[in-house]
Amino acid sequence: MTSNSTDTVGKGPRDGVPPSGPIELSEEDRSKDGFFVQLAGIAEAMIASHGKDFAMGALVLTARFIAEGKPLTKGAAQRDPAERPVSGPS
Repeated sequence: MTSNSTDTVGKGPRDGVPPSGPIELSEEDRSKDGFFVQLAGIAEAMIASHGKDFAMGALVLTARFIAEGKPLTKGAAQRDPAERPVSGPS
C-alpha cells in the first residue's frame, strides 16, 4: 500500500509521526474552513460588542435550534426546509 498526502486528510498522525509536507484539502474541507473563519469573525464581533457570555449563549442557542430543526431566521420559517442558502456574506 502506498501513501500520499491525501491519505492523511482529516486523520491524526500515524504512529506518532506527523505527515511530511503540506496536506492537500478537499473542496469540502476548504469550504468548511471558510465557514469556521466566518464563525470566528462573528464570535469575535459578538465578544467585542457584548462579551463572552453573550457570544457563547448565542452560539449554543443557535446549535440547539439547528439540532431541533427550528428556523434560524423569521424568513426561514416561510421557506421550503429542503431549500438551502447558496452562501453567506463574505
